Amino acid sequence: MIAAAVFVIFPLCLAIAASSDLITMTIPNRVSIILAVAFLGIATLAGMPLVVIGTHLAAAFSVLVVCFGLFALSIMGGGDAKLLAVASLWFGFSPALVEFLIYVSLFGGIATFLILLIRTQAHVILAVGLPVPSSILLAKKIPYGIAIAAGGFIAFPSSPLFTAALQSLN
Repeated sequence: MIAAAVFVIFPLCLAIAASSDLITMTIPNRVSIILAVAFLGIATLAGMPLVVIGTHLAAAFSVLVVCFGLFALSIMGGGDAKLLAVASLWFGFSPALVEFLIYVSLFGGIATFLILLIRTQAHVILAVGLPVPSSILLAKKIPYGIAIAAGGFIAFPSSPLFTAALQSLN
């Protein structure tokens, strides 16, 4: 049961955050809250030692501090900062966290490039009638939740929580 929660909750929340960010340019706070509460519940039920839970919290707090700085400089949105920090909670201080952050950076750069390219060609896209959300064409922001989700999907199988859940099935 715990393994199923690990395999479903994290990716589902990331998918909801990415689709919401794409369509509305916002990430609902409830997604970040669900991720945080679910991690704490799963970690407790799985018998994760308090020290290890503490290191996961420290990793999330470290990412939040950096993201808060980026938010203060208007480089990153508040929803993106919260989502990235709470997603980091699921990775803890591990090589998988570094992998996750690298993937998020790469996908963030690709998404930014593609969205800016789409915006420069908005007149063509509208004339042809391609199904592009109006938020992509009209907003001045970048839906970074998409990059966070993509990075999370790819790096999550390397995370300590995922590998522990997988081993519990054997």
